[in-house]
Amino acid sequence: MKRYLFIMRRLPYSGTHLQETLDAILTAAAFDQHVALLFVDDAVWQLKNQQQPAGLGLKDTSAIFQALQIYDVNDVFIEQESLQAAGLTSTDLILPVVSLPRAEVSGLMRTYDLIIPD
Repeated sequence: MKRYLFIMRRLPYSGTHLQETLDAILTAAAFDQHVALLFVDDAVWQLKNQQQPAGLGLKDTSAIFQALQIYDVNDVFIEQESLQAAGLTSTDLILPVVSLPRAEVSGLMRTYDLIIPD
């Protein structure tokens, strides 16, 4: 079994890219691969609760993120400095996350076979 780490960096509603990345995550997980997510930079906003994308004519992805646990995607990491820079805390998020300081991110990455940036 391969260990995949998807690194999310983009804002949540910047085109179809997030939906395509979520499709890749679910596909890997459906084939019993170990999948983890790391949110850095603007991607922390992807996990913000109470978003209203319908007003923008976009699909709400929060249900997909919440369904990740059904696919055994339980390792969700967030870069602590990115979360703080956005003015968010873990209580503002739709998923439980492990907050990592930036200095520990490279160590996390070394534990995975494949690193997939968005």
